[in-house]
Parts: sequence; structure tokens; C-alpha cells
Amino acid sequence: MATQLKNLSDFSNTEIPSAAPYRFGIVVAEWNAEITNALYQGAYQSLVNNGALAENIFSYQVPGSFELTSGADLLLQKGNLDAVICLGCVIQGETRHFDFICDAVAHGVSNVSVKYSKPVIFGVLTTDNQQQAIDRAGGKHGNKGDEAAITAIKMAALAETLNS
Repeated sequence: MATQLKNLSDFSNTEIPSAAPYRFGIVVAEWNAEITNALYQGAYQSLVNNGALAENIFSYQVPGSFELTSGADLLLQKGNLDAVICLGCVIQGETRHFDFICDAVAHGVSNVSVKYSKPVIFGVLTTDNQQQAIDRAGGKHGNKGDEAAITAIKMAALAETLNS
């Protein structure tokens, strides 16, 4: 496995713009709360560490990963945001429910982004088991929340550059 010994949240090889001028929404699924709370902490801290002002970060919870799309849509309808980060965790079970949820969320997040011409970031873990989720929510493979925040900053900066 390519990620076996790799911290996926290493940004030492890339330049990260300041997050100071931007406003961010974070939508967090309550389902698998142990994991999604860790993702949220990573995302929030990465935004702040890269210059985002606490008063420019708007965080909301939704029941599960399926509702992330609707949450992002509602935020972009009502808020003057530069990017929205969607954080969730879907762990493979015994039924095909996993496939339907993951597919719907991935397409939904992408569609909301296109609808509003704003970055909507897919920070959803889609893992085979709980341990894989732990490893990617602050464990040995880093924190997907960090990655989602850095992606949001970079995409907000890109949008600003292209719109000016």
C-alpha cells in the first residue's frame, strides 16, 4: 500500500498562501463523531495556523455524511464564504449502503461547488474499518482535516487570483 508509511498531511513541499483574507465554512458530520471531531480539530487548527481569523470560520454540524452536501449548499446560499470544507467519515459495513453514501456525497460536494463557483472541499474519509479512519484523523497517516483546510486555502486563493 502506497500510504503504509506515509504521512499524507505533509505540506513541506508546497507553498500555502495566507488564509487571512478569506472566510471559511466548515460542515461536520456528527456520525462517527470520534473521527469527525478529530478531522474538525485538524481543519480548524490548520486554518488558524495559516492566518485565518477565528471570526471568519463558521462551523456547523449535520447528522451524517450524506447531509454534508445540503449543509454546504445552505451555507453558500446564506453566507459570504470563500470556501466550504465538508468533513465526514463513512466506514465500510456489511451492506452496499457504504457505496451509495460515498458516491452521493462525492457527487453532491462537487455539484455544490460548481453550482456556486466556490471551492467546496471533500474532506470525507471512506475507509474499510475504524483503524484506517483513526490513522487518517490525526494518526499515523496525518489528518485529512488538515489536508482539507490547506486545500480550501489554496483554492480560495486561486479563485481570488482568477477573479481579479
